[in-house]
Amino acid sequence: MTPDSPDDLAAVMTAVAATLAGPLELDETLDQLLASVLDTVPGITQASLSVTTRDGRIETLAPTDERVVLADQIQYKLRQGPCLEAALSEPVVETGELATDPRWPEYGPAAAALGFGAQIAFQFRAEPHARGALNLYADEPHSLDSETRALGAMYAGLVAIAMGWARHEETMTQALASRNVIGQAVGVVMERYTIDPDRAFAFLVRISQDSNTKLKTVADRVVADVVAKTTAHRAG
Repeated sequence: MTPDSPDDLAAVMTAVAATLAGPLELDETLDQLLASVLDTVPGITQASLSVTTRDGRIETLAPTDERVVLADQIQYKLRQGPCLEAALSEPVVETGELATDPRWPEYGPAAAALGFGAQIAFQFRAEPHARGALNLYADEPHSLDSETRALGAMYAGLVAIAMGWARHEETMTQALASRNVIGQAVGVVMERYTIDPDRAFAFLVRISQDSNTKLKTVADRVVADVVAKTTAHRAG
């Protein structure tokens, strides 16, 4: 099921981002995020994450199907393909027809033999050191569109947020503090733009994604700006 309206999209984003509001079990969180990708991103039938390791290897996390694992492994072995290029260098790598794409003469036909017709991969970075790609696979060639790209980029941002929080190993107290400040920022955005909580939260997530900044950092800045303006007003 894909979102039919901005309200539907905001609801999806709120539901998915709710997994980031407390202490993270990373595997479970990533599984939930990628399952949501299949439910909401048009044309996408399978998904995975390619994550680089400190010793130079690339590993697959949270695959939605065994075919994805095989497709990822073929790319790692051949050193060619969208997920490899996105994980190592390019922000977004897309092909509408895997079988005949001249960029990957060996991988393309192999992916097609697994039943994949098109693919798009989005690079993500999770501070301090994690980098990888969100890999989205479509069974049908030429099935990727602007909505696929927009939602895929959003999910790549959410994956980065999830992995960034996990990498910092926040304690329960820190996680609760993060949740509280995000809630405060949602309230500020609601009042400032006269929008409902879902859209306010979606607004913050979008800023986080577009600026490659952790969601909590965005929330901290929003709240700090209000505090600074209130203090200045009182002083004046």
